[in-house]
Amino acid sequence: MLTQSLRLSRLVSSTLVTSVLSLGPAVALAAAPQQGASTRAEHEAHATRAYERAVHQGPLAVQAFLATFPKGADLHFHLTAGVYAETLIRAAAEDRVCIDADKAQFARDEQGKTLKEPCAAPLVSAAELNGSSLTPAEQDLYDRIVDAFSLRNYVPTSGYSGHDQFFATFDRFGGLDKGHIGQWLDEITRRSDAENNQYLELMHTPSFGHAARIAHEIGWNPDFSQMRQSLLDHGLRDEIATDREEIQRAVSARSEIQKCGTPQASSACKVEVRFIYQILRAYSPEQVFAQTLLGVETVEQAIDQGSDDWVGLNFVQPEDYLVSMRDYSLHMKMIDYLHGLYPKVHITLHAGELAPGMVPPEGLRFHVRQAVEIGHAERIGHGVDVMFENEAPELLKEMARKHVMVEINLTSNDGILGITGDRHPFQYYRAAHVPVTLSTDDQAVSRIDLTHEYVRAANEYHLSYADLKQLVRTGMEHNFLPGSSLWAVRDAFDALSPACRGQVVGEPKPSESCKSFLDANEKAAAQWELERRFREFEAKY
Repeated sequence: MLTQSLRLSRLVSSTLVTSVLSLGPAVALAAAPQQGASTRAEHEAHATRAYERAVHQGPLAVQAFLATFPKGADLHFHLTAGVYAETLIRAAAEDRVCIDADKAQFARDEQGKTLKEPCAAPLVSAAELNGSSLTPAEQDLYDRIVDAFSLRNYVPTSGYSGHDQFFATFDRFGGLDKGHIGQWLDEITRRSDAENNQYLELMHTPSFGHAARIAHEIGWNPDFSQMRQSLLDHGLRDEIATDREEIQRAVSARSEIQKCGTPQASSACKVEVRFIYQILRAYSPEQVFAQTLLGVETVEQAIDQGSDDWVGLNFVQPEDYLVSMRDYSLHMKMIDYLHGLYPKVHITLHAGELAPGMVPPEGLRFHVRQAVEIGHAERIGHGVDVMFENEAPELLKEMARKHVMVEINLTSNDGILGITGDRHPFQYYRAAHVPVTLSTDDQAVSRIDLTHEYVRAANEYHLSYADLKQLVRTGMEHNFLPGSSLWAVRDAFDALSPACRGQVVGEPKPSESCKSFLDANEKAAAQWELERRFREFEAKY
């Protein structure tokens, strides 16, 4: 923790602010490099002091310092909700989609199909909002759509909370052609590259209509083995190719847009992306089981083939919904059963994204524990209600012992649950040595980026420079890339794996044995790259 004086950083005087701005970022945020300060330890010490000066100067100085601070990975990121509303409107214009101006959403027919031109009044073509100029009425509609697709300008009212607004956005902007996903990957990775974030795991729900249809034809069978066999006998695996191709086309499109592999390649090509298969948990048991089975079949095939697409699965949709609450334990048992058959598939689960009053008290007492103990969760998304769980201190110890990492989403938890500051368990996890990292959840809906989350954590929880590096390294330690870790002991970042022991971590030319190890282990290679970025960042100071 920083000293008490640093905790008073928000009280910085206007005189100091003026002096900081007049000096400019290079002078205000960093000391001139001392002659001979060439070792990594010295560079880190200089960067630490520069960060502490930024904290003294105020939140905007912290923002400037952390803008290009290496952030490693964003591991809790819903793909479509990471695409800003402005981009979605442009995509709708390209597709000639109609807009329901009254509801500020893309128009749909009674079957839920997106309507396209000709747009009969009172519908409006999205193309009208993509012209070279807009009338005042068109600008007003544009602004209302951006607000409806996000939490921008949203103020909770009686009977309509941030939770309601957040989850309503998905229905409003859904239904666009999946051919745009490559363009969205381009936008997302360019933004990540700009803030020095090198790796993303994006949650996405691919096509599962065939699996859902046969599940409803078969009906629910509580015997998981029989249910699985019936689904496979009715051709569930036929949809795997569709799900794989959907992502592979998008990845190829992103690569083409960014000219990856050519002399003109965008620097965003360096941002690695993998995908988490989303399971929609607010539906009938037969549909949830069928989609989960399709998910593990799809992910395992990708892993077996060494492909750069699917790596794990997650259950999504609001945890407080009736079906999500009613069937939560059943869902964990489904995962437990399928994990025994598909052990290679990584599991990260939304669990504990709840706050007191949202559900009856007993609904807060077991979700995180069951995700860890029954659902085989390697990571927990949110985990906000953990201190309301039965025997919470023991649960924290168990998570620390098992190295179950928590994906902390501060802005999302604020907007959806109203949980901030000391009501958030972030510091309890850290005190219990549960591994944690920061993530954005739904960047575009919340109108943030990963830098915003690091700035928020630094300012609200008075984190030190070493704390921030620990969060970043923890994220890279718990990503789902294949291979061994760079570090000898899990979540201890002070000793390298034997193959690289004795090396200056992150140096450009590792030894032959270390290089061979990095070439054979994608996770370790990504961690080495993170350390290289830390060296580069700290050398500026």
